[in-house]
Amino acid sequence: MTAEFGGRGAALVHDLTLPQLGGRTADQALADGVDPREIWLALCTETDVPLARRHGVGLLEPRRR
Repeated sequence: MTAEFGGRGAALVHDLTLPQLGGRTADQALADGVDPREIWLALCTETDVPLARRHGVGLLEPRRR
C-alpha cells in the first residue's frame, strides 16, 4: 500500500468503498475474511493502478502454475 499510495494508503483502506467487494471498504472486507489479494486487486481497479504495478512496484506478474 505504501509503495503505491504513499500516505493516502490508510485513508483508502478505511474510507474507499469498493464495488467489486459489495460496496465494502478494504477494512470491512478484511474483517469479513476476504482474501487480501482480492482486496488489493479491487483497490487497484477502483484507483486505476496500471496493470504493470498491480503485483508490486517494480515486480513482474507471478508465473501461473
